Amino acid sequence: MSNLKEIRSRISSVDSTKKITRAMKMVSSAKLKKAQREITAVRPYAEKFNELVTEFGSRLDSDIKSPYTNLRTEKKVLLIPITSNRGLCGAFNTNVAKRARKLISQEGANKDVELMIIGKKGQELLSKQATIVESHTAIFDDLSYSNSVDIIQPVMNLYKEEKIDKVLLLYNRFKNVATQELIVEQFLPISPPPSEKGQSSNFIYEPSIQKIVQEILPKALKIQFYKSLRDSLAAEQAARMTAMHIATENATEVLDQLKLTYNKARQAAITAEILEIVSGAEALNS
Repeated sequence: MSNLKEIRSRISSVDSTKKITRAMKMVSSAKLKKAQREITAVRPYAEKFNELVTEFGSRLDSDIKSPYTNLRTEKKVLLIPITSNRGLCGAFNTNVAKRARKLISQEGANKDVELMIIGKKGQELLSKQATIVESHTAIFDDLSYSNSVDIIQPVMNLYKEEKIDKVLLLYNRFKNVATQELIVEQFLPISPPPSEKGQSSNFIYEPSIQKIVQEILPKALKIQFYKSLRDSLAAEQAARMTAMHIATENATEVLDQLKLTYNKARQAAITAEILEIVSGAEALNS
């Protein structure tokens, strides 16, 4: 009987866990729909900015300058890993941490690498890897364009003042519910794809291209950072929903096995009791 009580206790515990994981899956599914709408809305805007930057990149020469395109000797690198504030999302955060460690070892060979971490999990996983100059853990509680600008504008100012020489973004890009792609993007300095260099268009710019570049490039950087945060948030919810779905399925399998074991043990106990009764009856009759 003690064995039966232990199995019943385990069944109750696993059933409770299953209810929790199923509820978390439903919550993540609802949050994912909202996050997916947001990233779907911001991506075309960001892509159009990237097209403009590529177009201007072919015209950025000695006559057209921007402080965000200045190439210089890379002495200090700022790495910005974007993680989540909460766990239970599979390898979402550990993949970012592993890639960050690899980048730190690569970039840190002859450069000074510093971290500006987004998300509590990144702070936990990378606190001993490099110098953390800043940590932002509340951004995902109220993610908006203005809040993201408050974070990235000081970084842009540091680059203009030549206090840092290179900025890298590291985050999970949302592709679909089942797939998140780990991305490393060079945030600063801005440089067009090599294949685009040297190409020029017949556009007539009004006002001057120099003035347009001064206005467009800072906005392009801000929207790029905001898109990265939105991508990471959507990827986080997708990863958590998938993890909770798998956990719920595993709990179902464990429950089925425990119920089968319980039924077998209960049947064995009933059979033993029947044998005892029969044996007792035969003993009385003899």
